[in-house]
Amino acid sequence: MTIRIGDSPLTLAFIRQALAGPITVELTPKARAAITRSAETVTKLLATGDAIYGVNTGFGKLAKQRIAAADLSALQLNIVRSHAAGVGAPLGAGVVRAIMLLKINALSQGASGISLQAMETLAGLLNQDILPMIPGQGSVGASGDLAPLAHLSLVLIGEGEAFVKGKRVPGAEALKAAGLSPVPLGPKEGLALLNGTQVSTALALYGLIAAERNAAAAILAGALSVDAVMGSDTPFDPRIHALRPHPGQQLAAKHYRRLMAGSAIRASHVSGDDRVQDPYSFRCQPQVMGACLDILTNAARTLVIEATGVSDNPLVFAEDGAVLSGGNFHAEPVAFAADIIALAVAEIGSISERRIAALIDPTISLLPPFLIRNPGLNSGFMIPQCTAAALMSENKQLSHPASVDSVPTSANQEDHVSMATHGGRRLALMNANLSRIIAIELMSAVEGIDFRRPLSSSEPLEAAYKLVRGKAKAREIDREFATDIEAIATMVETGAFESFVPGLLSELGVS
Repeated sequence: MTIRIGDSPLTLAFIRQALAGPITVELTPKARAAITRSAETVTKLLATGDAIYGVNTGFGKLAKQRIAAADLSALQLNIVRSHAAGVGAPLGAGVVRAIMLLKINALSQGASGISLQAMETLAGLLNQDILPMIPGQGSVGASGDLAPLAHLSLVLIGEGEAFVKGKRVPGAEALKAAGLSPVPLGPKEGLALLNGTQVSTALALYGLIAAERNAAAAILAGALSVDAVMGSDTPFDPRIHALRPHPGQQLAAKHYRRLMAGSAIRASHVSGDDRVQDPYSFRCQPQVMGACLDILTNAARTLVIEATGVSDNPLVFAEDGAVLSGGNFHAEPVAFAADIIALAVAEIGSISERRIAALIDPTISLLPPFLIRNPGLNSGFMIPQCTAAALMSENKQLSHPASVDSVPTSANQEDHVSMATHGGRRLALMNANLSRIIAIELMSAVEGIDFRRPLSSSEPLEAAYKLVRGKAKAREIDREFATDIEAIATMVETGAFESFVPGLLSELGVS
């Protein structure tokens, strides 16, 4: 499927495609016309001799420095080269595709003054899945994601590095492989390429999609855990949630009811159980997971708006020839969204770890200590719970808001920044931690289900049981855990359990 840039706004579905694998884009006639009008407007304004920031002036604190007409092309080359100061490991292929898609979409709206040649070159690289090497660190999330976008832009001028079929090669070689030529940057083009929140936004979107996938697996794991401890499904009754109608809470409760419907384990103790109420980590799952789903949905709405917007500076308005300096490059909305996602990821892991702790505690679960038949000689799930606790605590530390931090840059001209790029980037580690917590809960829950045999769980939970057991066999005696944890975590990360709880964000209105 080709994404037609200019026909309609980007959607979360398009961004999912870019994060998942190679995509193709097409600049529609509407987009091409807007790009051309914008570039022509810059040319006309230059002829007036008026100062235009970043076009015939220096950048940042150097904005008062006028640049001679003969040096305007060199100015744009210099900004790309000087700003390519990123460090750290390269961003992943999916994130880079999303960055390129967002950048093309923003620049195609005719407010940036970039040439059609530059846009066609950027689209040509994306369509052949030739991805610039972008170091992950070096942006403070204001004045745009300058350093990482400079590394993207280097490839357009035949410099820097890119990945061609997974191999890291010089930028000139990457262009040649794509059958493209270096772009001779004209007035404003370097600045237009560098200014923008596309890196922060792509990182946050990557974190959002991973968090949605983890949330689905966590709801499934939580339902399995309820059956494993012979807990109650009464807390999922729709009448309870109708009286507190948060959309996420109602959706989560619906999924727990559906997942547990028809469980023979549940039917075996509907009456005669002297445990009046289950612990909060079992009973309050709709309230906690629902709150997480609601804030993920709010973050998704913010990020989709950001993905469809223009975060360049200055902005070119071809209709009246105005060039306006503003602050659309400030990624505060993205920083807040990333922080909200981080809170959800931390809380999903927190309640999951508490259920793991309950499963291994015979006073709560009424199962053998540490889910092993000969405790003492065997330690069972004792240390996996410690691992989950360690990952949960690490996520708590990582969930500290990035948006409350700021540091002045550019000799105090750029004196308040969002830190959105860090806020988005840290979500990858948090989600990786969370997928392993959920993996440990899935393994613990199915171990608990084994102790309830010959009773069976519901049809969907038994299907999930088989998936887990396909990678992690039952434990009669102790054996190494790490391999099984990684195998199940990989299943979580690749969406093997999403079909059990599908389309959470779309059900809440973001697709």
